[in-house]
Amino acid sequence: MIQALPEGVRVRLLHSVYGDPRAAAELVALLSDRQSAGLDPLPTEPASLAPQLLRALRAEIRSLPDDTRLLLLLAAADQYPVATHAFSRAVTAARLDTRPLERAETAGVAHFGTGGVVFRDTWTRIAAYESGSPADRRDVHRLLARVLHGDGESPRRSWHRGAGALGPSARLVAELRGAADKARRTGQPALARALLERAATLCPDPAERSRLVTRAATDAWQAGDGDRARRLVADGTADDALSGLLALRSGNATEAFDALLGAVAHRARTGGRNDSPDGEGAPGDFPDGEGRRSDSRDGEGTPGDSSCGEGTRSDSSDGERAPSDSRDAEGTPSDSSDEERAPSDSSGGAPGDSSDGGVTSGDRGASFDPAAHLLASATEAAIYTGDLRRCREAARVAERLGVASPGTLGGLAAAFEGRYEDARDLLQAAAGRCGPGGDPTLLVHAGIAALMLGDHTRAATATLRAAASARARGATGVQAQAMEFRAYADFWTGRPQAGRAAATEALHQAYATGQDNGACHLQAALAMFAAITGDADVCRERAAAARSYALARGLGLPAALAQWALAFLDLTDGRFAGAAARLRALAGFGPGHGHRAIRHLATPHYVEAAVRTGDTRIARAAHADYHRWATVVRSPDDLALSARCRALLAPGEEAVEHYRTALALHARGTRDFERARTELLFGSALRRLRHRTEARDRLYSALEAFDHFGAPHCAARARAELRALGAPAAPTHSADPATRLTAQQLLVARMVAEGATNREIAARLALSPRTIDHHLRGVFTRLGIRSRIDLVRLIAGSEVP
Repeated sequence: MIQALPEGVRVRLLHSVYGDPRAAAELVALLSDRQSAGLDPLPTEPASLAPQLLRALRAEIRSLPDDTRLLLLLAAADQYPVATHAFSRAVTAARLDTRPLERAETAGVAHFGTGGVVFRDTWTRIAAYESGSPADRRDVHRLLARVLHGDGESPRRSWHRGAGALGPSARLVAELRGAADKARRTGQPALARALLERAATLCPDPAERSRLVTRAATDAWQAGDGDRARRLVADGTADDALSGLLALRSGNATEAFDALLGAVAHRARTGGRNDSPDGEGAPGDFPDGEGRRSDSRDGEGTPGDSSCGEGTRSDSSDGERAPSDSRDAEGTPSDSSDEERAPSDSSGGAPGDSSDGGVTSGDRGASFDPAAHLLASATEAAIYTGDLRRCREAARVAERLGVASPGTLGGLAAAFEGRYEDARDLLQAAAGRCGPGGDPTLLVHAGIAALMLGDHTRAATATLRAAASARARGATGVQAQAMEFRAYADFWTGRPQAGRAAATEALHQAYATGQDNGACHLQAALAMFAAITGDADVCRERAAAARSYALARGLGLPAALAQWALAFLDLTDGRFAGAAARLRALAGFGPGHGHRAIRHLATPHYVEAAVRTGDTRIARAAHADYHRWATVVRSPDDLALSARCRALLAPGEEAVEHYRTALALHARGTRDFERARTELLFGSALRRLRHRTEARDRLYSALEAFDHFGAPHCAARARAELRALGAPAAPTHSADPATRLTAQQLLVARMVAEGATNREIAARLALSPRTIDHHLRGVFTRLGIRSRIDLVRLIAGSEVP
């Protein structure tokens, strides 16, 4: 039944049950129709995820002796839902005898080692906790709180104090809120979420409780727990910033833009006043909930090169789900020292306003502008819609409100209006802000700006640093977003195999964290990679999935990218009329028309397709606009492609010099795959002009490059040109399977050789079993074999790494 679920729901379901097949099978049967379709969040509490499994495991635990169950409860409370690593200290402090754990080991429930108690699996650990009575759970939490007094342990001590409480307490709520602030500043949003949820349970004020839940929803989202975030949002205070952030990554992009722009206006009108829970500004203001850099409000300064200043994620990230019945506590023990207690009022400053160790020296005194950061998110929403008129709208709103615009927003708005020189300057400033350790959102924007400028090396650097910074801050959701734009750098620099592997991993992460819009973007990127490598079925399957989802949610960018992938497939397979028809709309030219990134991608290929069909009127106008942009931004790769367009549009011998110019410019750029395509087109033109020697050299060079990139359909065109020239083409077969299969076929072949079934391969590659079966038939055909056994022998006998 699980295979019948949409891919995103399937990945999230398996993630929510910790990959346990028993729990997964039980949860599938419990889902509503809307949950099965991905419209409503999945359950998050253990009792709702797998009640029958949990009931059976609790019965198993309760069959053990009391002293064994007490030790298991202590160990489970130390690990779940927040890992605190205090079991051994608690045992010593309470003078407990650990020998009763031998009964648990004999029963196969858990074993005791130097690192503490290791449970059989996650669900057994949850059952060990939930099999304890509320009073026993409170007692073990209080014991663990007493022994947690080391450096950096105060948030976890506060967690145990909250879990051991007996009833509502404003003082304990303030302590938990302060602990959440500290956890957030040290890159632990999952811990911050757990602390705030517990604070909400103990809060006597309904309005404050609602605000705490909303803040917890933001932390849950940043920690990658999308289902929990969506459930908490329904119980919290309405907040345009948070609603816009969730819609940006998993809803309608147009609605996200409207909500975020509304939040910008609200923050600007209130002067950035802290309206959200804990007095921290908008929940969606920063990916890690922090105000970090005053210069993040625009894209026009020098590169941000300060280090992150934050520790790496703690092991507490594996404890993200609080048990539903552990939140019935009442009262609070007062066993912590005064200096460990959080401020008692609820109007504490935003994290970015403090001067504690959570802010680096480069950030001290920084003034965080929530409106500016929300404007950056609104810019992302405009990019996803593909309607850059919204960038102009946002820029005008920002100017009217006096909010400093991100460089990407100003640059895209200027490009939309045809002010290319202004766009270049703004984008260059934004792209320059890619120093290590900066704010992840700022680094993502630096990568976007670099991609627009054709600076793929800087784009790769910025997006990788964005992912690393997000990882250090515990902002799991931003990691997948950064890899969305990293895929472009891999694509444009001719790294389809590495790019596809990274995009596939990011796709799984996007689905697991509830970022279905990001997953759609990555599906389109994978369709593009498949088009490059000639995997037609994968290309069409990925493109269809991306377009059907994107068109329903106003995601113009991934829909257009999927369309480009299909057009490129048509172009390389010789279906020029179909390619021209698809590309014509994507390459629309002139101020106020289309998405600059898509025009940037589509125009060179549209010119090629149009020349093949003999209808070049619109193509010439599109190329003129493309050339103007390439000249302004001075990108060698863009100038090379513009020269290639000139060559295609030029008659006879006149084209030769344009091709030579294109290749000279390619030598200074990074788009090696397009360089190979230029050599193929040049070689073909030289053959027609009877320059046989140079034609042969160019075609052999292109053929070698296509073989290296794993693009057999492009290599086949080069061989066809060589045969037409009368030159010997390189052999199409060799003893090495790596040279005879497409990249996707080779990946499938290796998995088969490792013993994986078609269904297992489909799950790992996020494809359908039918597509895997098609690939396997193609493998058998290309290698001349008839069984999986033959394939295993061939792979084992080759030198395939």
